[in-house]
Amino acid sequence: MSATASSTAQAAASAPVSVLGLGMMGTALAGAFLNAGHPVTVWNRSPARTGPLVAQGALPADTPVAGVAASPLVVLCLLTNDNVDELFTVLGDSVAGKTLVNLTNGTPEQARTLSARAESVGARYVDGGIMAVPQMIAGPDAYVFYSGDEQAYETHRATLAALGGTRWTGADPGLAALYDLGLLTGMYGMFIGVVQALALVRTEKIGAEEYAELLVPWVTAMLGGVPEIARAVDSGQHLTDVSSLAVNQSAFPNFVATYKAQGVSPELFEPFQVLLDRSIAEGHAADGLSRLAEMLAR
Repeated sequence: MSATASSTAQAAASAPVSVLGLGMMGTALAGAFLNAGHPVTVWNRSPARTGPLVAQGALPADTPVAGVAASPLVVLCLLTNDNVDELFTVLGDSVAGKTLVNLTNGTPEQARTLSARAESVGARYVDGGIMAVPQMIAGPDAYVFYSGDEQAYETHRATLAALGGTRWTGADPGLAALYDLGLLTGMYGMFIGVVQALALVRTEKIGAEEYAELLVPWVTAMLGGVPEIARAVDSGQHLTDVSSLAVNQSAFPNFVATYKAQGVSPELFEPFQVLLDRSIAEGHAADGLSRLAEMLAR
């Protein structure tokens, strides 16, 4: 490594960062920055939460304004973006010249609104979507989507890498949230199926753990079909010889009937029948499940 490159790497490793918001995730983020060697200033609405991090070497800030003043990079991790909006009111123009990286879970539209608000007082704004639970932060499988001010992102990318992988999604501040919510949608869809399946088999006193041994490899195998569905969505070519919407529409009443007969609520699955019925009514009987992405988009 050249002397210049070495100097740049050392500067990145020692760059100060402030973390505002110390819930489980915010605490994990601050801890990761500390472990990577960064001077870290922390603030939380409940000051007692700063204690464990201060014991690890973090500096406590009495106010959010003091937290912002301590570092050029300020990471926000609050409960909701409504809380972030309230915090912006408190911070006012104290954020001028700072880079704000908002890792609070929220919507694309909220991210765009917060970006405009930050820019109006002279701050640079980067939004982020964390693809990890707190225990995964800084581990090999953790990564964060980022979007917004690309120059600010590149300036602080080495510091942000302390949290896990960094994945840039684009200059639209709302894209990181969109990517985040898209992946979480897939996750929740999977877990909806899992809890419905376990509720069903438990009605006959089949152990959930026992059944999970069958469920995990089955769901894993079915995920192998996702790339084919994605190709069909991108191309708009939905005809299939595998499992048409007509076949699915005919079979699906068996699910709802069985749930009801076994004393299990069908409320999670009944809307899918409605969508299948609409797809057939609109002439898509020969298409595969990929067609439903277009139906939903309308």
